[in-house]
Amino acid sequence: MEFLIILFPLLVFIYVLIALHISRNQKSIIPKHWPFLGTIPATLVNAHRLHDYTTDVLASSGGTFVFKGSWLSAKNKLCTTNPLDIHHVLSKNFTNYPRGQKFRNVFDILGDGFSNTDGDLWEFHHKTILSLLKSPCFQTLLEETIWNKVERGLLPVLDSFSKQGLEMDLQEIFQRFAFDTICKLLFDDDPKSMSLEFPYIPCEKALSEMEEAILHRYIMPPSFWKLQQLLKIGNGKKLNDAWKTLDQFIYKCLAVKQKEFSKLLNNKLQEEKFKLSTALLREYKDKSGTSGDANKFLRDTLLNLMVAGRDTTSSTLSWFFYLLAKNPIVEDKIREELHTQLEMEMEMDMAGNLKDLYGVELCKLVYLHGALSEALRLFPPIPFQHKTPLKPDILPSGHQVDESTIVILSYYGMGRMKSIWGEDCMEFKPERWVSTSGRIKHEPSYKFPAFNAGPRTCLGKQMSFTQMKIVAATIIYRYHVHLVEGHLVLPSESIVLQMKNGLKVRLTKRREVKM
Repeated sequence: MEFLIILFPLLVFIYVLIALHISRNQKSIIPKHWPFLGTIPATLVNAHRLHDYTTDVLASSGGTFVFKGSWLSAKNKLCTTNPLDIHHVLSKNFTNYPRGQKFRNVFDILGDGFSNTDGDLWEFHHKTILSLLKSPCFQTLLEETIWNKVERGLLPVLDSFSKQGLEMDLQEIFQRFAFDTICKLLFDDDPKSMSLEFPYIPCEKALSEMEEAILHRYIMPPSFWKLQQLLKIGNGKKLNDAWKTLDQFIYKCLAVKQKEFSKLLNNKLQEEKFKLSTALLREYKDKSGTSGDANKFLRDTLLNLMVAGRDTTSSTLSWFFYLLAKNPIVEDKIREELHTQLEMEMEMDMAGNLKDLYGVELCKLVYLHGALSEALRLFPPIPFQHKTPLKPDILPSGHQVDESTIVILSYYGMGRMKSIWGEDCMEFKPERWVSTSGRIKHEPSYKFPAFNAGPRTCLGKQMSFTQMKIVAATIIYRYHVHLVEGHLVLPSESIVLQMKNGLKVRLTKRREVKM
């Protein structure tokens, strides 16, 4: 008996090693289904390129594939890029595909935030946040905040690197810019991470640590990552540390804003101008979520907004400038559009001041909008969506799913499907988004779900485009962006599609612009 107790784990270990070895050397794109292990060996072997690997499998299997679960996790993962399946899950049969408890377990750090809840709680978030973001006062605040950050944060840093001819990580710059912007909006306080000193801001780094750790929960069986969490090792420790750092930052900022808000209430005063921080405290007053803790409910809401505000824009801008550096003709066309709009809107100031671009109507930058949409199509910030049906269902593709099936909607894969976007789907073509009349061409959200689709369509879509257009126009108008030779750009292993090695570039100032 003692011999068997020793032998069994050894045989299991050898079996796993054999499965991993064969999967690593397998020539077929379709993963092998192993007894007891399912398709986990192939997934682990390709974890370093998970999004591209999944896309290859889907392209070879008609757009939908079932990844079999292991004996530790009996759940199968049905992955699809089928637009009709996407529409069915996100819109047509929306009520059968809530976030659910399993989703909440994976994203437990987000608590009762809008991206992690269902039912009445989600309805409250949706209604409240939508009304605030659509307010004309917020739109004014948003543009003022972004332009101020461009003038006082972004341009001084870019000018410094450009003058010295130094290489920079453009992804880090965009992350810092977006982090400062969302903090200014939410807390009315600028952490100034986007400055010449490049200060270390623990909270800003913790957001990336959190997102990387969460992705591994999709790859590993729940029992494994829960054990890591309990023992505080590996990705479990990474997530715990990030959680602590984020809580310290948010609760500290929240305490300051609550004290200011209390003074306003006690003195029955009105603020001189609109502040999102005060509006949120007013709308969420006396709300406590499932925990019964009003402070925690606000913390959850603010964290969700921070993640949405920082990551979607920084990710898209990084991939946008990567694609732009690879396609200089597109850069020239965007610059030409900017000059055309400037000439139409005002007399050109030969000094090339920031105020020039400030006068451009963002909605008229059609080609720039198309180029950003192309970056979103090829590199959506949230590369996949996770759903579990409440009850058995049949997808339009004919696949049957039930409560034991995890449905993965691969947005990353959708942008690379010839069946959806044509033979030139891998080309960067902003013209896809420009109609014959010269206006922005809109695609249905179930074909282009970069901002999700159905009732859960991203509330900050317009906010994201505003920020991305201002930053992109500012840089393109003033600089040429050159990729550092030999720098390898790859998607990171994260729930947000960042770049694994950053985006190393050099900037050269355009001669015709005097600054």
